[in-house]
Amino acid sequence: MDRLARPARRPAAVALAACVTAVAAASCSARVGAANQGFVGAGAASSHYYPAGSRAIAPHVRGRTLTGLPFSLAADRGSVVVLNFWGSWCAPCRREAPALAALARRFPQVRFVGDDVHDSAASAAAFQRAFNVGYPSLNDPGEQVALAFHGTVPPQAIPTTLVIDRSGRIAAVMFGEVSYVGLRAVIETVLRDRVGQAAAGRGWHGAAGA
Repeated sequence: MDRLARPARRPAAVALAACVTAVAAASCSARVGAANQGFVGAGAASSHYYPAGSRAIAPHVRGRTLTGLPFSLAADRGSVVVLNFWGSWCAPCRREAPALAALARRFPQVRFVGDDVHDSAASAAAFQRAFNVGYPSLNDPGEQVALAFHGTVPPQAIPTTLVIDRSGRIAAVMFGEVSYVGLRAVIETVLRDRVGQAAAGRGWHGAAGA
């Protein structure tokens, strides 16, 4: 079984009222397990919003983007970050890509970052061109970035999307294919979060990164 598909314990969470319910379920149930790619089955998508005081600190992830540039998640402290785990081989990832690309354009103050797992450089580049993805993605063929989140809110399948607040804490997680409306609501909620704004100046104390 793919490591991303293994069950993992989740921290206690409170559902984000009337917002996150718009996250769409992926529709690759026939490929769950059989393809060993960690797809979310039909109807299995879920999402959680973590209130202030219940947010895990995101690990201090480092890596290189698909274009070879260095990346450090800690460098984005002070900004809301949307981290999307994807692969060009993943059908739900292809369906959600236009929404993610559009939201990145709608929220220029938010840092969007992808984490491309189990992929070739050529396939990943073709995916980004096809869906007009303007934000960078980490090259993560061995799931090192995903594994760095093991002790916090680990991605349980592909796709998974995390929203990290300004203080470097995980404010929300969406397992499965996201919708434009659902993710927009989460982003707007975290942008209004005064707790994250106040804590942003006190430093990012993540664990050792990938």
